[in-house]
Amino acid sequence: MPSDPAPSPGPLNGLRVLDLSRVLAGPWCSQMLGDLGADVIKIEQPGQGDDTRRWGPPFLDDGSRDSAYYLCANRNKRSVAIDMAAPAGADLVRRLAAMSDIVLENFRVGGLAKYGLDYDGLRAVKPDLIYCSITGFGQNGPDRDKGGYDFLIQGMSGVMSVTGRPDGEPGGGPLKAGIPITDLSTGLYATISILAALNHRNRTGEGQYIDLALLDSQVALLANQASGWLNGGVEPRRMGNEHPAIAPYQDFTCADGDVLIALGNDRQFAKLCGVLGVDDLAVDPRFAVSGTRSDNRDALFAIIKPIIADMTSAALIAALDAAGLPCGKVNTVPEALNLPQIAERGLVHEIAREDGTPVKFLGFPAKMSRSPVSYRRAPPRSAQDTAAVLEQELGLSAAEIAQLAAAGIIAEQL
Repeated sequence: MPSDPAPSPGPLNGLRVLDLSRVLAGPWCSQMLGDLGADVIKIEQPGQGDDTRRWGPPFLDDGSRDSAYYLCANRNKRSVAIDMAAPAGADLVRRLAAMSDIVLENFRVGGLAKYGLDYDGLRAVKPDLIYCSITGFGQNGPDRDKGGYDFLIQGMSGVMSVTGRPDGEPGGGPLKAGIPITDLSTGLYATISILAALNHRNRTGEGQYIDLALLDSQVALLANQASGWLNGGVEPRRMGNEHPAIAPYQDFTCADGDVLIALGNDRQFAKLCGVLGVDDLAVDPRFAVSGTRSDNRDALFAIIKPIIADMTSAALIAALDAAGLPCGKVNTVPEALNLPQIAERGLVHEIAREDGTPVKFLGFPAKMSRSPVSYRRAPPRSAQDTAAVLEQELGLSAAEIAQLAAAGIIAEQL
């Protein structure tokens, strides 16, 4: 294991992100950039703030009524409340963009052009700006003007068609993922794209525009399911917890609960046969090779499921662990967060707001040996940094800030 590095401000230290996005895909991206050291200024609507602040319960018990949902995606940011629809407010945002390296937004197509805050408007004041737009369907195409939401995109992308129990089984039918996977994956793609654009700028001095769609991001994650259709003409179907190409790779019911078994090759299958006392199945032509084993999974399961059903989950897991086979149980979220492995990896963190209220969160998962991430700011209260940013970054006087607040163009506290 590498020795602990010297303290690092993060690999993106010195870069500024102007985050005009809200809800999840954009904030998820800007939070990662913040973890990596960037200075993130989050612009919110005065008197309203990010929609997710009210997406609860549960809420943080500190008087802010900020939801746990909001807290998961907004650390390492400063909150500034500016009314971009007001010309004076748009001018403030434009001045902040001129001092930024990256602008991130998720308004509908063309939504910021009327304020002069679209890519063309802002690159006029910052030619090497990297500008990332996240929309439901992208900047072109017949659906470009439609709004996009995670649940809608999970269905339209085909993901729900391969998620859930098969038709005809109890509970059969399409299901969304238990987390907002479309928003999260789009946030990841946005981060990857921005980092690539930064490298391009470092080499050429050029900024660029990034057009990213929720639908594109989710369809791109169809991976093997799409490849099976494109290259083999096999239309994917819902299979519950079974794998479409390999078996056994699913949950099995023991005498006292369920156990997950995930085997990826024929060698592992032979070991499983030994654990279950059915060594002959490892050489049975129906099951010996992965492809035919997958085709004959019903016959295989008719043999091994009754054997597993007579075993306790602890006994089965112990035997599988001893054989070096991938296995485990389906944990609840509290159980997963309490795993010794998660504790050893240091994934759960806590940071305090200015009033001392603790906020717990899951950190950035990568362990970087020379430029580790850092957690410098708790998720901010709405508008808490407005005055400080306008004074320190734009040089506004206290009187000017008070005048803007009185006009409703900015807010100093929600």
